[in-house]
Amino acid sequence: MSDNNNQKHKIVIVGGGAAGLELATSLGRKLGKKGLAEVMLLDGTSTHIWKPLLHEVAAGTLDESEQVEYLAQAYRNKFRFRLGKMEGLDRKKKEIYVSPTISDSGEELIPRRTFSYDTLVLAIGSVSNSFGIKGVEEHCLFLDTTSQAFKFQKQLVESYIKNHAGADAAKKKPLSIAIVGGGATGVELSAELHEVTDLLAVYGLNESSNVKLTIIEASPQLLPALPSKLALATQDQLAKLEIDLKLGCRVIEVTKKGIKTLDGEMIAADLKVWAAGIKAPDWVKRLDGLETNQINQLVVDETLKTLDDNIFAIGDCAACLWPGHNGNVPPRAQAAHQQATTLCKSIVNRLSGGPMVKYMYYDYGSLVALGKYSTVGNLMGNLMGSVTIGGFIARVVYLSLYKMHQVAIHGYYRTALLTLSNLFRRSAHAKIKMH
Repeated sequence: MSDNNNQKHKIVIVGGGAAGLELATSLGRKLGKKGLAEVMLLDGTSTHIWKPLLHEVAAGTLDESEQVEYLAQAYRNKFRFRLGKMEGLDRKKKEIYVSPTISDSGEELIPRRTFSYDTLVLAIGSVSNSFGIKGVEEHCLFLDTTSQAFKFQKQLVESYIKNHAGADAAKKKPLSIAIVGGGATGVELSAELHEVTDLLAVYGLNESSNVKLTIIEASPQLLPALPSKLALATQDQLAKLEIDLKLGCRVIEVTKKGIKTLDGEMIAADLKVWAAGIKAPDWVKRLDGLETNQINQLVVDETLKTLDDNIFAIGDCAACLWPGHNGNVPPRAQAAHQQATTLCKSIVNRLSGGPMVKYMYYDYGSLVALGKYSTVGNLMGNLMGSVTIGGFIARVVYLSLYKMHQVAIHGYYRTALLTLSNLFRRSAHAKIKMH
């Protein structure tokens, strides 16, 4: 099945994460609305959730209204949405190949398809990197996608009920949850889960606070990518929450019962979450000769272009040098937002014969939200240098990063309405999801 009948300039964006959805929305408004190009977004799911919020989905505390329906977003912003997963590329023919969409029962819903492009943007994000460690894929839960986060949340609630109201309740054994990876995802998830255990006690699951949370991190400090002052402040906060920290601890195997470390320790765990490092999906290595690095990211130049003049990459799947620093631009939501903004200008210019825009990454700091307990972070600025912040101010700045993403896809007016409606919803709805 092919989709090649339109003569307008075809822009195909693969991946509806923070970078892909923002770019599709902007190009839809600037080019699709005026009939200057045909903009298409391809994603394997039908809804979008900002990836830094997936730990809240996993804990069951995220309001479901935060999800964005791709079809509705496409209709409002004059781009097309297609459901499916890319599986191959032919650069000579300028075509991408999309695998069949299969239902849960195994029925083929949509056949294999081919889409042609004039400009292709790969914004396929990242997945967890298991580093080839034995047992990780079989026994760990991941938080790379919304469906994985919902799967974790379902297992979490079932485990709570089993431990505190079901067959295992008489054993008085605490429910043990081990999180491998002490980066932002692991730290934020642990704090969110601690809050949920208290909420479950309110909902009548007696002794539900009898939960043991452990973070296992290979580096000698938490949040290894952040300044040590921030990491120590976070460690102190987690220690107050009685979250067990295993730092400088390298995992060598994961079994059904628990996690084995290099120093011979066996950390027992009912639920095991893997949040230690990222890579681009393995199939990216096989994209018709496009250059990739050791973690499968597509190597791009300063205009976010791959070695093919018609193919660009943005977000976590792009390896973009960070001038003046030893390495690439870090895989953060603020980088994805900035890349989408830059590439939108370049593509608009490209269609009118204008110049490509060079991408410059501006690091505005890093923030880590510890549920209701605290938010810590550092802000980067030309006037102040790096300033460490915490408490209410840090929380406001953390939320403003998400609001920037919402403004990019919804505009100011709609974002204000969504924020207001969520405040009312949260006052009327349960604080956690129990299904």
